[in-house]
Amino acid sequence: MEEIFLVAGLGNPGKGYAATRHNVGFMVLDRLAKLLGTAWELNKKFTAHLAKGSQAGNKILLCKPQGYMNLSGQSVVPLSQFYQIPSERIVVVVDDIDLPLGVVRMRPGGGTGGHRGLDSIHGSLGKNDFARLRLGIGRPEPNRDVSGFVLGKFAEAETELLERLLETAADQLVCWVRQGIGPAMNNYNGDYSSTGNETDDEIRRNDHPEGNGT
Repeated sequence: MEEIFLVAGLGNPGKGYAATRHNVGFMVLDRLAKLLGTAWELNKKFTAHLAKGSQAGNKILLCKPQGYMNLSGQSVVPLSQFYQIPSERIVVVVDDIDLPLGVVRMRPGGGTGGHRGLDSIHGSLGKNDFARLRLGIGRPEPNRDVSGFVLGKFAEAETELLERLLETAADQLVCWVRQGIGPAMNNYNGDYSSTGNETDDEIRRNDHPEGNGT
């Protein structure tokens, strides 16, 4: 029986926010849309850019909310209700300032970590059992403004690692649809930086459902 999976990538709309650290969720969704050979359309009803694809006989609905980050739930939740998509077939892709750049971490549920986009979806959905894919964007130097850091663009020296991060995350999302969250976590969770020294088992043991997201 054909099922529908919802993949939501969070970010802030507008050219001024494009390619910033806080918009890595949008960037992964763009990479996934390209992988699936689908195109984006603006849907005013859900205030979102939507794209549709398929994998392993199932439909994949991609969503980039076009309200601001703290209003993400106003797009994601009505969309899931309209298509009758249960929370176990929803994954939300977000940036995580508490993870080093290059870390990919998928979980089946847990806390929001203070991430405003996840807070909005949790508040609108009324439960927290949807999957989330956290992507490490690094943390600024102690004397640097956090807001300016997350709303800033990636450095040129980070480009290669960012590409690896986006490609891995897109592949992990396809695995999630095709095989489920267990294989997706086991096969892809990890540190993909050249200096990464955490094993997949260590990543899972250190996973913090209540961490301090952006």
